[in-house]
Amino acid sequence: MLVPGRRAGFDRAVERYFGGLYRYAYWLCRNRWQAEDVVQESLLRAWRAWPALREERALRSWLFTIVHREHLRAAARAPRSENDGGAEEPGYHPDPGGTLDMEHALQALPDDSREALLLQVLGGFSCAEIARVLGASEGAVMTRLTRARQALRRQLGAADEATGTAREARKA
Repeated sequence: MLVPGRRAGFDRAVERYFGGLYRYAYWLCRNRWQAEDVVQESLLRAWRAWPALREERALRSWLFTIVHREHLRAAARAPRSENDGGAEEPGYHPDPGGTLDMEHALQALPDDSREALLLQVLGGFSCAEIARVLGASEGAVMTRLTRARQALRRQLGAADEATGTAREARKA
């Protein structure tokens, strides 16, 4: 059974999931223009494939999968150099005081761990759904999520210790 009303159904899906798709793309790209391009290309691909969608309950993970794959395609077309600083927004200075924040900690994670964590946190996906989106086993996803959380704890804990030490030095 096809999802009824191609145009109306697609419009409802875009309205419902656009914010989550954009947030996910932005965290992958760290650049709003690239994220907008990824989401736009993804929605174009989704529109073209819309008649083949058979189960509406699979819609959310299907759309996130398309965004994930489109991000990989875009990254392959224009690979980042080591000295581009993550291609962040011009004038973006999230850390003027020298402390490590959550954005930096997330960006320091390996891509596969970061993507799994973002799908869980931003998309609200289960391990099984993340595994389908990323094309990995559930065990691999659980490992990636555990390693990502451990790395964030270490990085943010080190930043808190450094900040506390700096505060103590200023008080003295």
